Amino acid sequence: MVAIYCAGSHDAAVRTERAYCGEPVCPECKAVDDYAILRTDRCRQMHTKTSCEQCPYHCYRPQEREQIRQVMRYAGPRMMTKHPIAAIRHLLGR
Repeated sequence: MVAIYCAGSHDAAVRTERAYCGEPVCPECKAVDDYAILRTDRCRQMHTKTSCEQCPYHCYRPQEREQIRQVMRYAGPRMMTKHPIAAIRHLLGR
């Protein structure tokens, strides 16, 4: 989702880094992606939850939480065209 957001929001010339998925992103989005991967890896409830919305714990600091919200608002609707299987799995909660 971070790569989709970055591709739609930032110029191609500044996308010099690679996101976790391997797509090019800018350094700012790379930091957001790295933080999201770190928090996901350390999540205490990852094995039982289907989405972060349903989790009783807040893994993200407030500033990063707002950045992730922006990314999800932008990339969520575009997931169906870029990664339809991942989008359907997310909608089904798997």
